[in-house]
Amino acid sequence: MTRVLEVDVPGRGLHELTPLINGCIDADCHTGVCVVFIQHTSASLTVQENADPSARHDLEQWLERTIREDDPSWTHVSEGPDDMPAHVRAMLTDVSLSIPILNGRLALGTWQGIYLCEHRRGRHVRRIAVTIIASA
Repeated sequence: MTRVLEVDVPGRGLHELTPLINGCIDADCHTGVCVVFIQHTSASLTVQENADPSARHDLEQWLERTIREDDPSWTHVSEGPDDMPAHVRAMLTDVSLSIPILNGRLALGTWQGIYLCEHRRGRHVRRIAVTIIASA
């Protein structure tokens, strides 16, 4: 079963999706795999620490410092100065994730969460396809 979720994100940053993705698992699915895919080229997905907000902040700041908007070598600038850096950031992270399902829940570690990485500054509605493959 595949569901396409529309997620409204206020702007750049890591936005946790774990509860939303867990909510896609039907009650009768005890084991299987959850595949999460984002249908965009300037946003991405990642699994990261969800306990200490400073980890998320540090990751966001590292991306800002490493892939700068003001790089004069960017030629793809027609959609704004944040677009090409967003494509590069998405290329360095993931557009899809596969997470085991155990006991009817995502088998994430204690401090892990699923994040939508919004790489553009403005508000966007992002489409995420979530496929649940239940084991027999």
